[in-house]
Amino acid sequence: MGADVYLSAGRRKRLEAGHPWIFANEIERMEGEAEPGDLVAVRDHRGRLLATGYWNPHSQIAVRAVSFGPLEKMDRAFFAARFEACRRHRERFVENPRDCRLVYGEADFLPGLIVDRFGGVLVVQILTLGMDVRRREIVEALVDVFRPEAIYERSDVPVRKLEGLEERTGPLYGKCPDTVVIVENGIELEVDIRTGQKTGHFYDQRENRAAIAPLMTGWGARSGIRYEERDAAEVPDDYFALRGIARPEAGARIRVPVNANGRVVTYPYWDGATVLECFAHTGSFTLHACRYGAKKVTCLDVSEHAIATARRNVGRNGFLDRVEFVVADAFDYLRERAKALEERMRRARAVQEGKKIDTSVPLGEARTWDVVILDPPAFAKSRGAVENALRGYKDINLHAMKLVNEGGYLVTASCSYHVSPELFLEAILDAAKDAGKVLRLVEWRTQAKDHPRILGVQEGQYLKFGIFEVRSRASI
Repeated sequence: MGADVYLSAGRRKRLEAGHPWIFANEIERMEGEAEPGDLVAVRDHRGRLLATGYWNPHSQIAVRAVSFGPLEKMDRAFFAARFEACRRHRERFVENPRDCRLVYGEADFLPGLIVDRFGGVLVVQILTLGMDVRRREIVEALVDVFRPEAIYERSDVPVRKLEGLEERTGPLYGKCPDTVVIVENGIELEVDIRTGQKTGHFYDQRENRAAIAPLMTGWGARSGIRYEERDAAEVPDDYFALRGIARPEAGARIRVPVNANGRVVTYPYWDGATVLECFAHTGSFTLHACRYGAKKVTCLDVSEHAIATARRNVGRNGFLDRVEFVVADAFDYLRERAKALEERMRRARAVQEGKKIDTSVPLGEARTWDVVILDPPAFAKSRGAVENALRGYKDINLHAMKLVNEGGYLVTASCSYHVSPELFLEAILDAAKDAGKVLRLVEWRTQAKDHPRILGVQEGQYLKFGIFEVRSRASI
């Protein structure tokens, strides 16, 4: 390490707060010489050592700190030690560390490096020049620590261009399959590591998907279903067959659900919610909804390829009888159903008031659900896109909450870093005002524990996830 970078006296002291980025305009001077990717000592304007980081004069982020003290080299041993720390964190906090994010860049003190683990396969994203020039050491250390069957690179991300790098994909170690099956919250999911989005699966929502469990049951009473004790001989054979249980002997009293007409309800998921998942990707929320007892789920995505994968995932877990698949644009789908619902309500009011109904307007398909889930891709990839993104978030949440049954739930998320939690909540509140709804916040969450955040590094907290009870103002 032969070069020293001196920071200007008037800079913001992010580095002292643990933020590893040093921008080019914060550097006063450089003493010595360094090749792009080399380690440099980072000093304040008085010469005090603050950190060691790798240097890239072609990037706005000129230095990314990897140590807050002296560091001679980032070799195989360096990466192995950092990977061991990553492994220990996941084994402590993740239920199934065989399927999780192993390395989360800056938050694991390895800026520019992402590693996801899918069983025996590791998928790597190398985002920066400083990591790219140490590709061999990274792969060797990953093999040493995790003993994978294969390592595949998915560095096909535009951010590499900001570092002067080309996008890259391909095997780095072993024989890589096209797809891998993982287990998340007891559910099997197929992951396309070669052509799937990002690294193939979004682990950051794992715990949020589990958080929907309380929403999936408790709906049968709305249909007039209640429990009664009946003689086993009076209960239809389907009741036992659909649950895979043996019929008790005649004379045994059992507690069974019955409808308003006193008939035994044989369908096992009579108490489950009706659910709409938009932006479903490979159907992860759909799968969790079914696992937790949903009655019927509409799984929607604009991509036929994504829906095909979702269908395979649903079939793999035995949920096909409860899921319908829709290939459509979520914005259009929500807007059209909301419009149809409003037209149906308009006609109902006209009948009540004795007015003539205008049937020249097509009714369309008016549907509602107990739970609507929105998990869209990032709407804002830059600060300049925030205003349009907020309009998008307001639009989808406005129409979604119109389609939630009274007292049902809206589950909504944003993964746009540039949209702060405050702005996201403001967009949702604006939507609720326009929709005539009152929202009660049930739960507010961020990304999973294998996506930790360094306090002071705002860029590390990007995911916003909320569960809201939806009530109409007129009902309160």
